[in-house]
Amino acid sequence: MHVESTAIRDIDYSAEHGKLFVTFQDGDEYVYVGVPERVGKAFFRAPSKGWFFQRMIRDRYPYNRV
Repeated sequence: MHVESTAIRDIDYSAEHGKLFVTFQDGDEYVYVGVPERVGKAFFRAPSKGWFFQRMIRDRYPYNRV
């Protein structure tokens, strides 16, 4: 899903697998694993995607570059 953010271009979440896909404005894409559904949903609703990512996702869940 495309989002309005200066840092993040797209986000997608798979509740079945607990995976959060984040594409940054520079085109880099990462998958974060073990993300609870409540966090994934809150990320979609957050007024500031960059702030939410920094505070609630970055450095909290394992990730891989896609």
